[in-house]
Amino acid sequence: MIKNKYHHGNLKEELIDIAFKYIKENDVESLTLKILGDSTGTSRSAIYRHFKSKNDLIETIITKGFEYFDDCVSPALHDNEVPLIDRFYLSGKRIIKFANENPNLYRLLFGKNYAHIREEIIDLKDENCSGLGALKTTLEEGQALGMIQEGDSYQMAIVIWASLHGLASLIIDGFMDVEKLADELYDNMFKYLLNGIVSNKIKFISSLPFSDRILPQKLKK
Repeated sequence: MIKNKYHHGNLKEELIDIAFKYIKENDVESLTLKILGDSTGTSRSAIYRHFKSKNDLIETIITKGFEYFDDCVSPALHDNEVPLIDRFYLSGKRIIKFANENPNLYRLLFGKNYAHIREEIIDLKDENCSGLGALKTTLEEGQALGMIQEGDSYQMAIVIWASLHGLASLIIDGFMDVEKLADELYDNMFKYLLNGIVSNKIKFISSLPFSDRILPQKLKK
């Protein structure tokens, strides 16, 4: 990497910023503290004052990475001006988009390689964590309105999340032609998920044109 001249008013934030830019283009495994030092012209001892090891750096990236992810996903779920069905649809789209635009960060946040670090600092049942909490509370909102079937909202959220994660992973890992079919696959997945969680008594009214194509027939009658 080309060494840059930085003004170290806040070295830690500069190092974090460089780390995020690095994993935008490179895998996390190749990131080292030496790369950060070479990029800033900073001594190893100065870096160690902020990060004692690569694992310390990874912990910070995971924490901030989930904040970025949550900022991307949760607003779509919490926007009460938008019909409930649209919020589910649009938030799922945002998850796929985030993964597509940040594949290495997405793998770090949800993959296996650094799970031992992630599980020390992240609780998926936390309503402020990873977008999953926002999905859970939105499902509960739908249940309170009689729009979503009764049941364990956390289990429902996990099932939906697993489906979204599966599609996102297939896309970013280049499985066959999934990326070319991503929009079609997403709409079909949404249709099947929606068919499984909605109350039979409810007809959703969506403002989006996709509703005529994907709403289950039982909701249109």
